[in-house]
Amino acid sequence: MLDPTRIINGAYGYVYHDGKWLTNIKSAEANVEISKEEVKRAGTRWTAHKVTGLSGTGTISGYKVTSEFAERIGTIADDKKGSFITELILKLEDPESYGAYRVRLKGVTFDKIPLLNYEVGSLVEEELPFSFTGYELLDKLTPDED
Repeated sequence: MLDPTRIINGAYGYVYHDGKWLTNIKSAEANVEISKEEVKRAGTRWTAHKVTGLSGTGTISGYKVTSEFAERIGTIADDKKGSFITELILKLEDPESYGAYRVRLKGVTFDKIPLLNYEVGSLVEEELPFSFTGYELLDKLTPDED
């Protein structure tokens, strides 16, 4: 039976960049899309599939507190500099769940430069979509060994 106390609470989600906890981030998502080609086979009506590629994408969103990411991502606009490529660590660590879950995203490049966004009377937030070229599971959720 489901123990509701073991459901992971997103309030315990963290994003780290260069070893620093980005306390302003309030949501994070990372996915790997699997590309497949259809394979027709003789003697059957079933279509099989062959994996032909992987594509990692994600988004981090939160409160705007500095222009650090705009400045780093913006290096792509300088013809004498290259792209800002980095790594992110995404972590869920609810003390009531079965353990910590961390994912290291490799080769992260952002999809837009967040120059300016505001609305009078509202807190300023920003959304940073990105792509990545690899990942590593650093921890896994495991049941308590009581």
